[in-house]
Parts: sequence; C-alpha cells; structure tokens
Amino acid sequence: MKDNQTAVHGGRLLVECLAAQGVERVFCIPGESFLAALDGLHDSGIRTVVARQEGGAAMMAEATGKLTGKPGVAFVTRGPGATNASSGVHVAFQDSTPMVLFVGQVASDQRDREAFQEVDYRAMFGPLAKWVAEIDRADRIPEYVSHAFHVAQNGRPGPVVLALPEDMLSGPAEGSALPPATLTSGRAAEADVAAVVDRLATAERPLVIVGGGGWSGAAAQALGRFADTMGLPVGASFRCQDYLDNRHPNYVGDIGIGINPALAQRVREADVVLALGARLGEMTTSGYTLLEPPLPRQALLHVHSDPDEIGRVYFPELAVTARPGPFTEQLAAAARPREGGAWLTDARAAYEAWQQPFETPGALKMEQVIAHLNDVLPDDAVLTNGAGNYSAWLHRYYRYRGWRSQLAPTSGSMGYGLPAAIAAKLQQPEREAICLAGDGCFQMVSQEFGTACEYGANVVVLLCDNGMYGTIRMHQQRNYPGRPSGTAMRNPDFAALARAYGGFGATVTRDADFPAAFAEARAAGVPAILHLKTDPKALGPRLLLE
Repeated sequence: MKDNQTAVHGGRLLVECLAAQGVERVFCIPGESFLAALDGLHDSGIRTVVARQEGGAAMMAEATGKLTGKPGVAFVTRGPGATNASSGVHVAFQDSTPMVLFVGQVASDQRDREAFQEVDYRAMFGPLAKWVAEIDRADRIPEYVSHAFHVAQNGRPGPVVLALPEDMLSGPAEGSALPPATLTSGRAAEADVAAVVDRLATAERPLVIVGGGGWSGAAAQALGRFADTMGLPVGASFRCQDYLDNRHPNYVGDIGIGINPALAQRVREADVVLALGARLGEMTTSGYTLLEPPLPRQALLHVHSDPDEIGRVYFPELAVTARPGPFTEQLAAAARPREGGAWLTDARAAYEAWQQPFETPGALKMEQVIAHLNDVLPDDAVLTNGAGNYSAWLHRYYRYRGWRSQLAPTSGSMGYGLPAAIAAKLQQPEREAICLAGDGCFQMVSQEFGTACEYGANVVVLLCDNGMYGTIRMHQQRNYPGRPSGTAMRNPDFAALARAYGGFGATVTRDADFPAAFAEARAAGVPAILHLKTDPKALGPRLLLE
C-alpha cells in the first residue's frame, strides 16, 4: 500500500474524495442504505444539512451548484428517496447546473431480485442526468467520484447520479482521493471570436440573448462591457435576468413567459441574433415562434458549451462550441466601437415603459410589493422563486442588480424557491435571501421551513395566498371559462406555521402594512414568513380572472 493510501470502509473513502474535490456541505435525508457514508461524514469537516424530504435536499444541492458554479452534493436513500430526489435532478439538467447526487442501493448480492426498494438507477435517471453509474468496487470510488466531478462541470454543466451498493460502502476500501477536477478553459479559437464580432459589427438590428450554464461574475461584468462597446441590446432568456445588471443601459428585458410584446417584436425584427449560452427552448422562443425552426429569418450566431445542442432545433449561420462565460470575456476583449443608435435606445425605452406598474385588484397589490423590494433590498440580495403566476410580478418588476441574485428554475418546478433560499443563506450568510412563493408552490416544500429554523438560515418568505393554483386556474378560464375544477385550495394560517417552527410570522392584507412587516421580518433574526393575502382576481400583472 502506498504511504498516502488508507484502509478504511467505502463510506469513509467516499467522503475523503468529496473533501478533496472541495466539497464543504452536503444535503441529505438519512437512510440505512448509506450508513457508512453518514459515518464517514461524522468527523470529516464537511457540514451535513438534513432536509425534510429528498426533493428539498436535491433542490438545495442544485441551488448551491447554481450559486457557486461548483457541484452541489446530495445523499438520498434508495427507492422512494431516489424518486423524490428526481425533481431536483431534473431542475439541474434543464438549468445546466453542476450537481452530484449519491443514491443508496441494495447490496450487490441482492441485485436484480427486486429487493427492498431496488431500482435500476441507470434506467431511471438516464434521461435526467449527464451520467449515471453504480460503484460496484470500493477501490474504484476515487475514480468514479473524480469522473463525476469532471462530467458535472465540463462542457454543458449538469447533474451526475452515482448509486452506492450498501455492501460496497460498508466493506473495506483501499485507495486515496484524487485531486480536484481539471476543467477545460471553455475558450474558443480567436478566429471564432473575430467572426462573431465582425458579424455583429455589420448588423443593422442585432440582439444578444444570454442564458444557460457556465457563467461567472467576471463574465457578467464582461457582458456589460461588450454590449456597451458594440451598442448591443441584451435580453435575458427565461429566468436568467441576473446575467446583466438590469440598470445597464443595454439591458432590454427578459425573453421568457409574459414577454414584453415590444421586445417580442424586436426579436422577430432582428437581423442578427447572438445566442450566448441559451438553448433557445420553448420558454425563450415563445413556443418556437420568435425564431422559427428549423431555419430562422434572423441570422443566428449560436454559442453553446454542448456541440450537440447547436443545430438541434435551429440552423445557425455561425456555430461556436465554447463555454459562454469565458467566450464572453473573449468578446469583451475583442469588441470594437459600434453605435447602437435608435435600435438600442428604443429597445431600452420599451423596457423602461414595461417596468411601469399596472394596477391590479385588491388591497394588497403584488406590483407594490415588488416596488418596495426594489427600493429597500441591497444589490446583492438573492431572490428565489418556484413556479406559479405570482412569479410573473417578480420577473417583470424587480431589477436584478448583481450576478446570481436570481435563483429560479427554468424547468418550471414548483417548490424550488424555499430550498433554494435556504441553500443560498447557508452558502453566503452575509447576503439576504428572499423567497417568493405561491400558496401551492410553498406547500410542496413547506416542511423545509423547519430545515431553515434548525440551521439558522434566516430567509424571508413572501407567501402569496390567493387560495388556488392560480396558473392552472388561468388556463382553465381561457379554455373552459366559468368551469373551475381541481384548483381551489383551503390554506392554513401560514404565519402561525412559521411561529410553530420557532420563526417569525405575520399576515399582511394591505399595501400600507407591507413595508413595516417586511422590515420586521428582515430584522427578526430567525426565518420568517409573511403571509400575503392577495385578491384571487389578480391572476397576473395584467391578467384578471374575469
């Protein structure tokens, strides 16, 4: 045995490998299928956060990966633990977030007997993850963990799932951890950079659409310099609004659900579209109508980390396989002055006009809530949300001012906001973490408020209660007017729920009461819920139930 090798059980060796990769925190629901891994974590120095349900643990890991750019890690038990966690894996896949999920597995001598909670994880997670594998030999743990961290971070980032047979973890293991993953530069050839700059320099109506994984704070700053130098309007793909400071004069709005009609028309009229990291999926293209597949009217310059994504839906005039963050830094260095003219100024003016609040019914109006958040929150506050019509006010009216101030699922997963806020607060406790959630969205993960209280993650939850699944009610009213079915909700006193966990809770029913209640929640020193009772007639920023 080499001097740097130790004879330990598989669970201890696994944790040593995680520490070597720089993992500082893992999220889990404990299970008997990975007891040895829990034992390895006991005195490892890696902080273990015990969530309340595997879906919450997986979403916390995903949010950590999204916030840091390094894989978030979760452990869940076999069978139902894995199926619960699959929701977070799907979020990571569609959001291009680096993540590693470890799943307990039945002992190797019981495989293929449909043993207790046995699942074929390769088959189950195959469509949801970049790579799925099962570690059959303890001496190969370092190899598998190293490969998992390489796969999760290189190319298009995404989730990896590793199954851990119980006897492999508990048995003796001989080996040593490998160094942290070696990452590709993600840079493109200078000729590709020059070709993109040349094409944009001669465009009459250029537009940049940013999104996807593989960005950084430095890349976000470079994006601002590049857009300013070349006079380019920049739109953010669905739930990627923090890639450019929304106060930047070249930011023209979000290209997603509920898009500004003027911006949608600008996408249609553009002669050149630079897609920087964005997949150009259904949400960003308004159902594949803003750009028409397979050959869009606009000249498409598509930059993406995954070569298999380029040309998948749209035929590009110019294709570049590169990580969008490093490539944007290259673009900023190569940019040459170009006047944006009326094309840019008109686009920015349309965004400013779209920001003006439209009055909705009720004594408590979400447009006023968001306006107050704009006024009082610091630039580095992290705002999170799941899915639901309530998020439309946030996306339309809030101005994201810094990189990774928005944590939201492009997959449209309900229940994401609270786990994401908890992960953000644990990862960066100096930043405020504000979760917006609907009554249906929150109750998918409401138990995770207990996780926040246990670990001192002092998040503030703004819980919008209109007594129904508002998004589905909206679709019902459009398709089957006057015939609601399966969308009404009888809700608890959410403020009392917060207090039951030892947190702060208050109910707000009027605009005039929100500022004071929000200030009290922020200063409470414990996790907080503000139960916002909104009018069910207000389905969206400009959409009424009638």
